[in-house]
Amino acid sequence: MSKKKAFLETSRLFFRTWSETDQELALALWGDPRVTKFIDARPKLSVEEVQDRLAREITCEKDYGIQYWPIFLRSTGEHVGCCGLRAYDLPRNIYEIGFHIRADHWGHGFATEAAQRVMDYAFNVLSVSGLFAGHNPNNAVSQHLMQKLGFRHTHDEYYAPTGLQHPSYILTAEAYRRIY
Repeated sequence: MSKKKAFLETSRLFFRTWSETDQELALALWGDPRVTKFIDARPKLSVEEVQDRLAREITCEKDYGIQYWPIFLRSTGEHVGCCGLRAYDLPRNIYEIGFHIRADHWGHGFATEAAQRVMDYAFNVLSVSGLFAGHNPNNAVSQHLMQKLGFRHTHDEYYAPTGLQHPSYILTAEAYRRIY
């Protein structure tokens, strides 16, 4: 993957935007039931469902200038997953942060590293007033990460793709500035 398109970086990762030519990467990520088991109740997303997901990310970038951006290793260019933002409560200037990491990259701290960079971008470039995050109630790793990043549990919220009440969190700009 070319770093020419990179617009965010960390010590180990770089981010770029999704494009229509990324169908193979999208399929490797969202076509893997190990990745999607916490974000979708369907046992496995079809090729068409993954293509729809990719199209939604591209549309989000066009409409709002944000998406769950694909992330890559700086050292090799290998695709790690995605991390980014979505519109959540625009009247209150609150965005949603999320990340999906490919299974072969679990346990290496990439979600934490990517999320911290996206948080920095959200608060210091986009000047959001807060970030919302939610996770599947059966995903203890995401729960731990939300707490580690400084998010505060506020409520449980129904998430239609899983059919479950997801623990939901907020990190305000004020709290971010105190922590980071």
